[in-house]
Amino acid sequence: MQFEPYNPSSGTTIVLSPEKWANQITMIQMKTTNKQVGQSGTTLIELSVVIAVLLLLVGVLFIGITAWKNGANTAACIINLTSIQKAARGYANMKQLSIGASLPVATLTTAGFWGTVPVCPAGGTYTPMTTVPSQGVAYMTCSLPGHAPSTVNLANW
Repeated sequence: MQFEPYNPSSGTTIVLSPEKWANQITMIQMKTTNKQVGQSGTTLIELSVVIAVLLLLVGVLFIGITAWKNGANTAACIINLTSIQKAARGYANMKQLSIGASLPVATLTTAGFWGTVPVCPAGGTYTPMTTVPSQGVAYMTCSLPGHAPSTVNLANW
């Protein structure tokens, strides 16, 4: 049996024996297989792009974590200042101290309001007053900007 594939370059029909036809098909399959094997990996550029995107995402993550930590430290500092204010007000009420009476921090520590004087979690320093403050005035302030209660909350102190 003879196979007659069409040859597009010459416009004629080529007559091949079954053995030659099988050899031609095998050669075509080998060429196709070799192309697939050569294209089945990732290039160095693709790998570099993936690594660059991952590094960018990690960088954004670190920026987000830093902002979150700064916000948490600010909130913790304001909570500390609120607790200190409540301790000063509570001690002044218990001892019936008037505004402007002497009230050092050591007195609040020995009275048992805290074991040691609270510190700013962000590394700022607290500056206490030495007297009982009037309403709306903080007994202790932090040296870092933004580490203070809002004016609305401070008015209730």
